[in-house]
Amino acid sequence: MSFTALIAAAMTMTLNTSAPLPADGPPVARVGEGVLVGARDDGIENFKGVAYAAPPVGEWRWRPPRPAPAWTGPRQATDLGPICIQPPSNGDNGVGPLPMSEDCLTLNVWAPESRDGPLPVMVWIHGGGYNNGSGTAALYEGANLARRGVVVVTINYRLGRLGFFDHPALAAERPAGEAAGNYGVMDMIAALEWVRDHIEAFGGDPGQVTIFGESAGGVAVSQLMISPRARGLFHRAAIQSGLGRQEGAVPGDLDPLSPRSTRARGAAWAEAAGVTPTAAALRAVPAERLLEPAPNFFGGDLILTDGVVVPMDVEAAFAAGRQAPVPLLIGTNSAEFWWMKPSDLTPYGALDDNLSDAARAALVEAYGGQEGYDAHLVSDLVFNEPARRLARLHAAAGQPTFLYRFDVVSLAMPEPHSGATHASERQYVFDNLTASPWATDDMDQRAATLMADYWAAFGRTGDPNGGGRLMWPDLRARIDELIEFGNAGPRVLPVPFARRLDLIEALYTARSGGD
Repeated sequence: MSFTALIAAAMTMTLNTSAPLPADGPPVARVGEGVLVGARDDGIENFKGVAYAAPPVGEWRWRPPRPAPAWTGPRQATDLGPICIQPPSNGDNGVGPLPMSEDCLTLNVWAPESRDGPLPVMVWIHGGGYNNGSGTAALYEGANLARRGVVVVTINYRLGRLGFFDHPALAAERPAGEAAGNYGVMDMIAALEWVRDHIEAFGGDPGQVTIFGESAGGVAVSQLMISPRARGLFHRAAIQSGLGRQEGAVPGDLDPLSPRSTRARGAAWAEAAGVTPTAAALRAVPAERLLEPAPNFFGGDLILTDGVVVPMDVEAAFAAGRQAPVPLLIGTNSAEFWWMKPSDLTPYGALDDNLSDAARAALVEAYGGQEGYDAHLVSDLVFNEPARRLARLHAAAGQPTFLYRFDVVSLAMPEPHSGATHASERQYVFDNLTASPWATDDMDQRAATLMADYWAAFGRTGDPNGGGRLMWPDLRARIDELIEFGNAGPRVLPVPFARRLDLIEALYTARSGGD
């Protein structure tokens, strides 16, 4: 069949185009906006640079995403779309190739060519502190996960001040009831709506969707877990190093004098940048100018509790039982922020600033002295205790919950070998060691094969177990037990360093006024 005839045949298909296509032609998918023509490589079909929303440019900057426009005729979907506006990557392997553009709301799909029916779907939300990253990085190439019987989707979403921003002038012209500030999270929801409406055309099952993400992507997963607008769009969730106790900035009309006010922060940026405080002037600012000074992820610029899309802080929502009732896989790395001391002048370092002398002394003792305190406190405050907290709350709510600790350290890693640093698990989850920033060997490949098998099993069924692998305990039955991935293989054990995590939990409880 000629290419022209193939496209003509595709135009007559229903929305579900999983019907067999000629082996010598490219894969074709018909979505609501038109026909997409992808590529086939070693048994995996892929479609790249697919628009899931209209370009958020001009008057649509700082507006909720709108449906992608339709097109006529077949559209090639073999090239990655632009990355969203962000600072230079400086070699970050979580950032895809240039160009970058405000017109960046695209996604990529990988699906097994051979399938008997609709397959479960895994939607990846990249990290990068809501400042950088993309779903187009080679690190997140989805073919190896797709070979395990799932459809993989990676997305771009608006970043920095383009994705997380508000200002009194924008609020003044906003229609009543329109969500504001969390435009990047709204993009993620729009992508999930696109998956719900169109993934059948790629062989996916819209009733079996897993969202998973790392770092800021893990924060996003936790925010989607508590977002009313995301409810029903996914059916399982995985949070990798995704904080958990972060407090989001709030709209100014809730507390106009609060340092957590999104509008006050936006007004301060515009004044410092010399931008006329009108919506038109703000939307005319060149995108690259919005990068300076860099907005702070943890310090209040980018994690927003807007009251609509993200109605409340994540930990409070979990404590109130308001999270999505879906299976959850959650965990951290063994040396997340090994380089950051609590004395550092950062928002993370400030977390222990208000400790009493007695509380600080108890913690120093629990860490075996000042050196241990300096080396591990920030990681425990930001990642390890919050992950345990969310896992405990979710299991107590009766939902399947699987907790992990990642401690695989490549022998060639140039950093101190005291544990697995932040973000180092990603190439193992995707079984993409070729994208590792350091050399890997057979040990790493065994770990990558195992982890990708666990993650894909979770994506297929909501339970990572099976296939003869070590049984990963469900916290509902075996509270405070986790699986640890290490160089010698996986093992099941109680949550490590529970004493110091207990002290941190008590500090968080006291700070919030709890019992």
